[in-house]
Formats: sequence, C-alpha cells, structure tokens
Amino acid sequence: MFDTFNFDTIYRERNDVTPLVVMMCGIAGSGKTTFSKILEQEGFIRLSVDEEIWATHGRWGIDFPMEKFDEYRKSAENRLRNRLVKLIHDKQQVVIDFSFWDRVRRNQYKKLIEDSGGKWKLIYLKVHPKDLRERLKLRNQRFDANSFPISEERLASYLNGFEVPSGEGEMVIEN
Repeated sequence: MFDTFNFDTIYRERNDVTPLVVMMCGIAGSGKTTFSKILEQEGFIRLSVDEEIWATHGRWGIDFPMEKFDEYRKSAENRLRNRLVKLIHDKQQVVIDFSFWDRVRRNQYKKLIEDSGGKWKLIYLKVHPKDLRERLKLRNQRFDANSFPISEERLASYLNGFEVPSGEGEMVIEN
C-alpha cells in the first residue's frame, strides 16, 4: 500500500531533543493504521483510540451497544492524550492513529504537542471514496480492534463531515 512512499522524509525529522509526533489524518479505510504500524516498527509509539476501546470494552456493536461508542471514545481519547504528554516528556517519538477529521481537533493536538515540548507532522491520507468502499468491504469481514463495521450510511456521514486539511502544514499522500 505504501511501497512507493519514502518514509525517510519522516524519519529525518526525529531527534532526541524534540520528539516528533506524527498525526495521521484520513477517513476510515484510508490506511492510517497500516501507515502507523510501519512507523511503529521503526520505533514510534503508536496510540490508537480503536485499540484502546477494544482493550477496555471489546468490539463495537457486539460487546457493547453502539450508543456507548461516543462515551467510550471520549474516555479512551482522554487516556491517550495523557499518555501522549508523558511520552513527549519522555522524549519518545509517537504516531497518533486517529482520523483527525476536523480542523479544531487537529489544532488542539498541535497545540498540546507543542506545549508539551514536541513537534508535529500531519499526514493526510487522501483516498478516492470508491477505493474506500472497496477497502471497507474487506475490512468489515475482519474481527479485530481496527475493523469495526462501517456501513454505507456511516461512510457517507464520514465523507460529508470530513474537513480536508488545507494550509495546515499537512503532508498529503494519495493512497
């Protein structure tokens, strides 16, 4: 999926003084987790809301009712924000495997990262909706923390609500 991407553009920005936090940005199925796991193999600590929810509550719609998802997501995100600050203070390189679908949240995290002594890089994975649909059909058949089912209606909602980063210091990767 990312065979042609030169990860050195990210790795060069790592150092022991100012930790780098890579903020993933994209719609469900865009490849955020795949990209994040590549960085994880190179020493980045990966933070994932989906995996945090899975670890504490199980699978969405099976182990807990779908109505609880927003509550659990907020709680998981708070825990991960606290962990992010600690990791930055400990001079760790981090990748945040969230969708960062809105500019306000992206700006909040950028400020948090900078105020904590880190620097950020926003990676926007741009994928055509047709390709997202194909990927999600396959992903919806899996049973793991990163594969909660996405219906056509939910995907349409995600596509309509997503605020594409523009002029935010983003690196765009067409995937």
